[in-house]
Amino acid sequence: MTVRPATRHAIPPTRDICSLSAVHIADAIRRKRLSAREVSVAFLNRIEAVNPLVNAIVSLRDRAEILREADAADARIARGEPAGALLGLPIAIKDLALTKGLKTTFGSPIFADFVPQEDDYFVERIRQAGAIIIGKTNTPEFGLGSNTYNPVFGPTLNAFDPAWTAGGSSGGAAVALALDMVPIADGSDFGGSLRNPAAYNNIFGFRPSQGLIPGGPSPEVFYAQIGVDGPMGRTVRDMALLLDVQSGYHPMAPLSYDPPGSFLTGLDTPAIGGRIGWLGDFGGTIAMQPGILDLCEAALARFADISFTSEPLALDFDVEALWQAFVTLRQASSGCALNLLAAKPEHRRLLKPEALWEADGAARLTASQVYAAALVRTAWLHALLLLFERFDLVALPSAQLFPFDVHTHWPSEVAGRTMDSYHRWMQISCFASMSGCPAVNIPVGFDAQGRPMGMQLIGRPRGDLAVLRAAAAYEATLPWPTG
Repeated sequence: MTVRPATRHAIPPTRDICSLSAVHIADAIRRKRLSAREVSVAFLNRIEAVNPLVNAIVSLRDRAEILREADAADARIARGEPAGALLGLPIAIKDLALTKGLKTTFGSPIFADFVPQEDDYFVERIRQAGAIIIGKTNTPEFGLGSNTYNPVFGPTLNAFDPAWTAGGSSGGAAVALALDMVPIADGSDFGGSLRNPAAYNNIFGFRPSQGLIPGGPSPEVFYAQIGVDGPMGRTVRDMALLLDVQSGYHPMAPLSYDPPGSFLTGLDTPAIGGRIGWLGDFGGTIAMQPGILDLCEAALARFADISFTSEPLALDFDVEALWQAFVTLRQASSGCALNLLAAKPEHRRLLKPEALWEADGAARLTASQVYAAALVRTAWLHALLLLFERFDLVALPSAQLFPFDVHTHWPSEVAGRTMDSYHRWMQISCFASMSGCPAVNIPVGFDAQGRPMGMQLIGRPRGDLAVLRAAAAYEATLPWPTG
């Protein structure tokens, strides 16, 4: 199959500054080769021209306020003060993360006017590193499902065709990056939300090891152990730049930890090859739209150019039991939080069906069911650890079907098989989520209709740098630009 980038829909050409990598822009600001003001002006102009076509960035702040912050960044540089890693870089934060003084809606009419008085911990770190928060990126209601639409802001459209979904739940972030409206973006991932939209928009999305980025502020610090925050980028080095800022121990997140060093600096040492185990569709167990496996296998062939070998795997594990455990643990965490909202009649009528499905499922759970699901999760990690005795990475597609009609809330069928829930069509994502291991989406190309696709690389627990090094080595082999 010929790999070709699709023609983007009615999008003006990228301006020079906006097409530069985040690493390049940050360095240019520090060296006074670019001013933070001209960088902000370039991206704001780009947003003004492009965002009305795709609706990726929401709650955009006033231009004058943003430029005042850019001028303050330039003044710091002029005074010779220490510059944070992100000084002067504009960024829009996913609308599931708290942003002090800036509206955070979670895509829900219940919170349409909510303005937090504190930041998420990683958002606070982004501010401290000198980034300029210009607004938020769109997300589905409470991050549920991998199609970014909500009743507050409407749908976000794919970067390559307005008829297609952007994926989700980090869909706004993925499209903003792919269309050069921001140089770098954050996202979050419970069941694929950093990986699926990255695949659907031809960029990179990284789900870090559990605990690498502290979650919170949250009352669930000892309990919520599947969802994570992470970086997205047009390049792997851009993701590493943001990950350096986001990661590290926080005393209010007791399960968090410090990385052994800088991820960006760590990428200066290239990958030296390795072995990849290819899980594919688990021997036909996972429903997969035709064409996806072909693109992924072509990507695996490119790994041979950077001294990686790949081998198909036949894994003896009850995939259905793992999925049901994922559903249970999701309801036991985010579903319980939604159930608190659903208990109020005035809120219940505002929740979308998928949120009610999670909330009502949580209300029916027993402690024995949650415990049994946790045992399955542990067994899955043990199975992966056995694989990592033979392989450096495990690979599988990032999605089970190509980008679909944006007006389809969720696919009811994949390859002739009925999907029994709003997220069953994303089952391929739960394998990394349930392991707590790091996973990255790498772009693998386009089908005959120009629809993008990606592949997941899963690494050993806390082997985040090794995963990023492999992704960076693969990135150098790509015959088309990302984003």
